[in-house]
Amino acid sequence: MIRVMVVATSSVVRAGLSAVVTSNPQLSVVGSASDLDVLAEEVGQLQPDVVLLDLSGNPQQLVWEKLLLIQEERYPLAIIIIVEELDSIDLEAVFRSGVRGILPSTSTELEIVAAVEAIAFGLVVLHPDAIELLPLREKVVGNPVQTLTPREIEVLGMLGSGLGNKAIAKRLHISEHTVKFHLSSIFQKLGVSTRTEAVTVGVRSGLIML
Repeated sequence: MIRVMVVATSSVVRAGLSAVVTSNPQLSVVGSASDLDVLAEEVGQLQPDVVLLDLSGNPQQLVWEKLLLIQEERYPLAIIIIVEELDSIDLEAVFRSGVRGILPSTSTELEIVAAVEAIAFGLVVLHPDAIELLPLREKVVGNPVQTLTPREIEVLGMLGSGLGNKAIAKRLHISEHTVKFHLSSIFQKLGVSTRTEAVTVGVRSGLIML
């Protein structure tokens, strides 16, 4: 059973999202909150696997700061945000705050449920329109399929799943130093400078799937 906490300013939206979650027998709503202050107070006790957060009416910069604070001081969160306008969000700030899924407010019930399940299993979920907003360097990248080694593609796939260096090293039975070496090579070959950019290029090039 996947434990979900719903956060939304509107009681109507909270009720609607809770109904969507409970429509799937594999998901359970363990609690709801009207704002992030309530989330911070209750998350440690409720210990949800996924937090479903509706951003309507919330100043975004304050949201990212509060989420980061909860992550560091209270409880590590796997968060899905639902936004009205995808192009209004700061993707770098979003990912730093612990968000692992981005969905538009027009998402269907099936899309929301599928995203919750995917996030619970450690994947990253991005709506296609959100992927288009990811920052990329203005560089002409050669065919990465021909330049990346099988091991580098494997590491890139794990980046797309949201794994950190330590987790990748453990899964591949290699040292963190070796992981950093692979990342450096991947960044150079793809002409990128961040993990987010590397994943974006990997998705667009068909190397990995999110």
